[in-house]
Amino acid sequence: MCCIVFQLNSEKSPFQRTYAAQIKKCGEMSRKLRFFKDQMEKAGVSPSSKPVTRTDIDMDGLDLKLGELEAELVEMNANNDKLQRTYNELIEYKLVLLKTGEFFSSALSSATAQQREIESHQVGEGSLETPLLADQEISTDSSKQVKLGFLSGLVPKEKSLAFERIIFRATRGNVYIRQAAIQEPVIDPVSGEKIEKNVFVVFYSGERAKTKIFKICEAFGANRYPFTEDLGKQNQMIDEVSGRVSELKTTIDAGILHRSNLLQTIGDQFVQWNSMVRKEKSIYHTLNMLSLDVTKKCLVAEGWSPVFASKQIQEALQRAAFDSNSQVGAIFQVLHTKESPPTYFRTNKFTTAFQEIVDAYGVAKYQEANPGVYTIVTFPFLFAVMFGDWGHGICLLLATLIFIIRERKLSGQKLGDITEMTFGGRYVILLMALFSIYTGLIYNEFFSVPFPLFGRSAYACRDLSCRDATTDGLIKVGSTYPFGVDPVWHGTRSELPFLNSLKMKMSILLGVAQMNLGIILSYFNAVYFRNGLNIWFQFIPQIIFLNSLFGYLSLLIIVKWCTGSQADLYHVMIYMFLSPTDELGENQLFAGQKIAQQVLLLLALVSVPWMLLPKPLLLKKQHQDRHQGQSYTPLQTTEESLQVEVNHGSNGHEEFEFSEVFVHQLIHTIEFVLGAVSNTASYLRLWALSLAHSELSSVFYEKVLLLAWGFNNVVILIVGIIIFIFATIGVLLVMETLSAFLHALRLHWVEFQNKFYEGDGYKFYPFSFALLSDEDD
Repeated sequence: MCCIVFQLNSEKSPFQRTYAAQIKKCGEMSRKLRFFKDQMEKAGVSPSSKPVTRTDIDMDGLDLKLGELEAELVEMNANNDKLQRTYNELIEYKLVLLKTGEFFSSALSSATAQQREIESHQVGEGSLETPLLADQEISTDSSKQVKLGFLSGLVPKEKSLAFERIIFRATRGNVYIRQAAIQEPVIDPVSGEKIEKNVFVVFYSGERAKTKIFKICEAFGANRYPFTEDLGKQNQMIDEVSGRVSELKTTIDAGILHRSNLLQTIGDQFVQWNSMVRKEKSIYHTLNMLSLDVTKKCLVAEGWSPVFASKQIQEALQRAAFDSNSQVGAIFQVLHTKESPPTYFRTNKFTTAFQEIVDAYGVAKYQEANPGVYTIVTFPFLFAVMFGDWGHGICLLLATLIFIIRERKLSGQKLGDITEMTFGGRYVILLMALFSIYTGLIYNEFFSVPFPLFGRSAYACRDLSCRDATTDGLIKVGSTYPFGVDPVWHGTRSELPFLNSLKMKMSILLGVAQMNLGIILSYFNAVYFRNGLNIWFQFIPQIIFLNSLFGYLSLLIIVKWCTGSQADLYHVMIYMFLSPTDELGENQLFAGQKIAQQVLLLLALVSVPWMLLPKPLLLKKQHQDRHQGQSYTPLQTTEESLQVEVNHGSNGHEEFEFSEVFVHQLIHTIEFVLGAVSNTASYLRLWALSLAHSELSSVFYEKVLLLAWGFNNVVILIVGIIIFIFATIGVLLVMETLSAFLHALRLHWVEFQNKFYEGDGYKFYPFSFALLSDEDD
């Protein structure tokens, strides 16, 4: 749709509105769909993106179907969890049987060998090794023998040492413990996680010791399993457990396959169901914003819509009335209101990113001049002034062409935060790259190396002594280099002051031009909003003040370039204020310059009180005139008088505080006067960052690439090339790009937009199914 709907039921809580039950129902369906999505993600099943045959199912039928599927899936999950736990317990039980059986077998073998050894060493009666007591004496009564109990199980390996110590201390050492590590981690039946465990056997005596050991096992999460001493029964138990494990594995696999088929069936219809539920929920949310008429049979809606969309809305309403067989047609009526409308700019994939740059500062008021139109050109150009290198510009162009060529494929994918932000601004980066190539050709820099692309240099050395020293020995031997900086100016000691002067003066010219554009746009805002005071006491004195000082400086720069004069512009501007009546001498650039400077200085001084004083006084006079004859108004109709009372109640009793208005105007005047100076100085960042970019590029080229080349070693050369590439990409193409981008952003937000742009409006967000997201659930 193409409109914003107003909330007409703000006095009611969300639970008291007409369609609260339907929204609750849709919310429950959304919960079920989120449950299905979570289960599909765990099972590795992706919702089908292919268009499916649309099934004629209403919301009630869908609600019933989702409930049945949820119940079936919950039951399958519960059964699978139960079978999986039993399976994991049997696996542990099998390990306990094997390891514990090894304990007993080893103990039995050791006891048998020891008995044979004792018997073999026995000799005659009179031997020294004959026991002092006879066998009858050392044998004890069978009724007095102590019978040992034992228990076996598994304990986490990380707790095994503490487990053994606690048992030993709790029983005062009256136990015998054996442990054996399991080579591979096993799945714990309780937590379902893979854990490294040890099989243990504890021999004890007495019921009290048994009780203590049981409690310690529970505290340490040790799983206990029964075991028998009978070797035959041990083998029988191992066979039984192995058989049950095999059966459970088959059953679990069959259940997982059935569950996967069910999830795949859900996945085939998930996108369609999710879309239906979200659309239905958004419709009921919108209907809850509407109010019922007195008959409670019709819904009344109010909202904003673009003028061009009025016909589309009427056609949509008529089509809806026809499709629903409604006996009463929809009524569309334009309302007149004093409320400020939302702001809507029609954009496309090329201009959207530029508009977002402006909206990040603030959304324009309705019918306020949109800086986004000018930002399309000025933003990438100011970036390029700081980034000017046609080699780096080509690299940036190739990188963004990848996004543009693959934009159809990438637009449908989920990208990372940084990649998605870069992809969204691909056309901004495209223009930044093209303008960087243009300014790089002007600077004649290709990775800081000059190339005579447009012809031969206009200068040559008189003798060999001038090479790489100063340009004092250079003479002009040809026509002026046709485009950009002459390549001879690179690689000499005069390069720094020459390019410094060029870029610094160019920064001032660009800054003054853009600030003048901002003031001119403030004029158009004042004309549209019919604010004559702003035209006479804001636009005119501001344009006079700015151009009397910095506009005049820009003119002097251009005149000096055209005439080749050696005049010191610093001296001219300083003594224009300090000694306006002194003669200029060798710093005079044109006839009548002294008088022109005096007139411009006078205009600049006059424009300050012009901005400050008249506007508060005129506002006070307008307020007095507006309230002077309120008691003598002509008779009006009842409807008109009610409207006047409403307006009077909102505006008629406002008190006019002259001091507040004057202080506000004083702050505005000081802000502009000081801002004109600081903003002009701020544009010098164009010069500073351009110089820094050029110097960094030169350092990487000379101190890395050329230095590696000078060693005449292939390995060092390859290492140097790799370092040069990574330094160029990491520092010059990433960090410098981000730095220049942020500085260009600041110049637009602070130095340009503060001249005319208030940005205190609000954006037009129409109701649209295409704008719905999963977060709206």
